[in-house]
Amino acid sequence: MKNDKPLGRQAQWRKDNPKKYRAHLRVATALRNGSLVKQPCKVCGNLRTDAHHPDYRRPLEVIWLCRFHHSAAHRREKAGDE
Repeated sequence: MKNDKPLGRQAQWRKDNPKKYRAHLRVATALRNGSLVKQPCKVCGNLRTDAHHPDYRRPLEVIWLCRFHHSAAHRREKAGDE
């Protein structure tokens, strides 16, 4: 029997973005095993950072950005796509 229950927000994102999801998993694994180390924000030096992927085909080539600058980078990228 088919499950008609709608997916949650995260599960739907994972289904819709498999390449991005795999890149996120690779970063999480690399952070856990020590092959990748979090860095301060490239723009402002904030120590609380996220990994930004300029190219999801290279999942371990990331730029470390604080949440503010990470969101700004995605807004710029989205504006450039339109």
